[in-house]
Amino acid sequence: MTASEIRKKFLEFFENKNHKIVPSAPMVLKNDPTLMFTNAGMNQFKDYFLGNQEAASSRVTDTQKCLRVSGKHNDLEEVGHDTYHHTMFEMLGNWSFGDYFKKEAIEWSWELLTEVYKLPEDRLYVTVFEGDKGDNLPFDQEAFDLWKAHVDESKILNGDKKDNFWEMGETGPCGPCSEIHIDLRSEDEIAKVPGADLVNQDHPLVIEIWNLVFMQFNRMADGKLVSLPAQHVDTGMGFERLCMAIQGKTSNYDTDVFTPLLAKVAEISGKKYGTTTKEDIAFRVIVDHIRAIALAISDGQLPSNNKAGYVIRRILRRAIRYGYTFLDLKEPFLHKLVETLANQFENVFPELKAQQALVEKVISEEEQTFLRTLDKGLKRIEVIKADLAEENKNQIPGEVAFELFDTYGFPVDLTMLIAKENGLELDEKGFEEAMAEQKNRSKSAGKLEAGDWHVVKESQDVEFVGYDKLSAEAQLLRYRIVKNKNKEQYQIVLNKTPFYAESGGQIGDTGTLDFEGEKINVLDTKKENDLIVHFVNKLPEHKEVKVTAEVDAERRRKIIYNHSATHLLHAALRQVLGDHVQQKGSLVSDKLLRFDFSHFSKMTDEELQKVEQIVNQKIRENIQKGEERNIPIEEAKAKGAMALFGEKYGDSVRVITFDPKFSVELCGGVHVPATGNIGQFKITTETSVAAGIRRIEAITGDTAEAYLNSQEDLVKQIADLLKNPKDVKQAVSQLINEKAELQKALDKEHQKKSGALKEELIKKATEQNGVSVIIDQIELPNADSLKKLSFELKNELEALFAVLACNIEGKPQISVVISESIVESKGLNAGQIIRDLAKHIQGGGGGQPFFATAGGKNVEGLPQVVESAKELASTKL
Repeated sequence: MTASEIRKKFLEFFENKNHKIVPSAPMVLKNDPTLMFTNAGMNQFKDYFLGNQEAASSRVTDTQKCLRVSGKHNDLEEVGHDTYHHTMFEMLGNWSFGDYFKKEAIEWSWELLTEVYKLPEDRLYVTVFEGDKGDNLPFDQEAFDLWKAHVDESKILNGDKKDNFWEMGETGPCGPCSEIHIDLRSEDEIAKVPGADLVNQDHPLVIEIWNLVFMQFNRMADGKLVSLPAQHVDTGMGFERLCMAIQGKTSNYDTDVFTPLLAKVAEISGKKYGTTTKEDIAFRVIVDHIRAIALAISDGQLPSNNKAGYVIRRILRRAIRYGYTFLDLKEPFLHKLVETLANQFENVFPELKAQQALVEKVISEEEQTFLRTLDKGLKRIEVIKADLAEENKNQIPGEVAFELFDTYGFPVDLTMLIAKENGLELDEKGFEEAMAEQKNRSKSAGKLEAGDWHVVKESQDVEFVGYDKLSAEAQLLRYRIVKNKNKEQYQIVLNKTPFYAESGGQIGDTGTLDFEGEKINVLDTKKENDLIVHFVNKLPEHKEVKVTAEVDAERRRKIIYNHSATHLLHAALRQVLGDHVQQKGSLVSDKLLRFDFSHFSKMTDEELQKVEQIVNQKIRENIQKGEERNIPIEEAKAKGAMALFGEKYGDSVRVITFDPKFSVELCGGVHVPATGNIGQFKITTETSVAAGIRRIEAITGDTAEAYLNSQEDLVKQIADLLKNPKDVKQAVSQLINEKAELQKALDKEHQKKSGALKEELIKKATEQNGVSVIIDQIELPNADSLKKLSFELKNELEALFAVLACNIEGKPQISVVISESIVESKGLNAGQIIRDLAKHIQGGGGGQPFFATAGGKNVEGLPQVVESAKELASTKL
């Protein structure tokens, strides 16, 4: 049975049990502050469990792409070293939202595994929750009794809280679970040691394949458990492990989930999987990691230096390092695996095939960037190893690990991995301290320490009325206090709100909440899963009174100008550049719009002018907004509505149309009633964001008018300075040409003076043990002149030690230049010398062993530089 057939049979089985097949949610989460990635199949259904939202279908099934590389569920370090842990994996699941519970979940799981998949019953074991005194939870007798109908009691094992009580994170839905394990060992091994002794003991062939979670509780911020509004079933079966069991393999990587990728790596590297342990680990790491990388990018998450983007970059660089070190892959190779992967997932996660060229381009660029520094970094590690061996130490200092991170782009876990391979340790605390000290580094946003919701009024019905109204009468449902970077924030949920919550690139509304005379400012509005949360400056004194919620109308007006203009821009870009243009991110605020899109080259001025012209033409046409709410998503797509990769859409969607032949998009944001309201559209910048991703920033309405007026004023001011010539452009060009001629003349004069200074310095050179020594205080017009003079002296004198203390228009600059032969014979290093000399001018610098420079603040210290350099020369030479 192939992997495709196994997946298909699972979905069809539960479809026949009246489950609705739903698509996988994006792997990168956007509206859940507690999670960065989807790490389990239940993530997209979290609000159903919490009672915040009612499910359209009480029974669903799917295959969910998951990523476990951060937080509580982190399998990164095991990947490749064993045969069953992965970063990205598929989780097959079936759910009941307040419908069936333990009986059906247990009976159907056994039916599927033994009757459909034909797995041998005598090799299956199940576990049930043994209870926990700390949480005052009893033994799961009900599950035990249900399993007895199918399994011999000797194969029903007790599991503790660690193994048999499933929790998504520190807080959230949770409950006892029953796991199903399978023993894949040979008959001889089974005869020696019974499988029951190896369940949950990390044996590679006695593995968990399915977890049936009985969602009953919600873990609060204070650690307490409270009962959920209803009982639910959440099951998750690891697709890759299931394939291993059904296909009779002893490794996930031997199934047809991975063999096509392994074959491709073998083709690229010229090596064979199954040859040596280290090479095999590299094969497994690469084929696992490319799945996580490619699917994350296809979901809209580009590699970057912060948050989710940094996690993807870490995984990518880890894969590159394994290929580079163990498979001798010195050129970009990961992007060559994308085609194979896209073909495998074409009917499962079609977004990867649809964006194959873009994903390949992004990965290729990332590979090229990292490979440029990887070789230097690995050589630096060899030096570090030698230094530690000489000092009889085995721990890499934290500041050294930070240097590898900062200079060579080594994620700290990569340094830890290399250290481990070489029998070394890493000072992790020291690394963290060095990171904390470094300013202006990309950091994760301050973690929100969420308190529990305090319920004022029980209700699942939270109504958004902001499409039609800017004010509404409401009631407070719940509130909470959260800590963000040790500061308290206050959050409120209403039963009805006109406030738009940040989503789809559009920022959240601000405004006021009037609690019968007590006014509270709304600072922002965000979504937490599907809950609309108002961030306020304080909590009301009286929480059960009527609330008048009012949006800042002027700010909203500017936001909707920019949002509608974004739709027009998207359509115009596709018209000018082609249908390959897809939105890859956006920001819609009251000040500007920012639009990221797929395109492989910089736009020309003509293309930008054409796009701008089309958008302004559509504005002047004053096209009336077309809006359809709650229409089936397939119907919307049939009308040509554009869906964005990486966005989660429900069965019913909202469609915004500005001319059916021009712009039709799925969108939950707010818009102008007609394009004429936008007034004016002006592109301000077009830049690169990443490989294959461009970014346009633009302004509309009052902001565009003010911008154009300021540009006109600037032209007038320039004309006034030039005495109002008939042709301002020609007058400016003439000035530029005149300046260039004067600069040439000035450069020639500088060269003459520099040449004369060089000859003077050579004449003043002294000799110490065969070395020409030049140490002097001089004046030059700029730093380039100093550098040029230093190298000219080095080229003319065979063995040179020179220190030039230079006054450059009142600012101190030092250069140290040493001939390579002296660097080697005398053990001198210009970089080290410059750091000591720079102290005299209150500065710093660095460079290579044969040449270094430094700048500073104290020009009065230059004579001391000269004296210190002379003392150094007399000592060292």
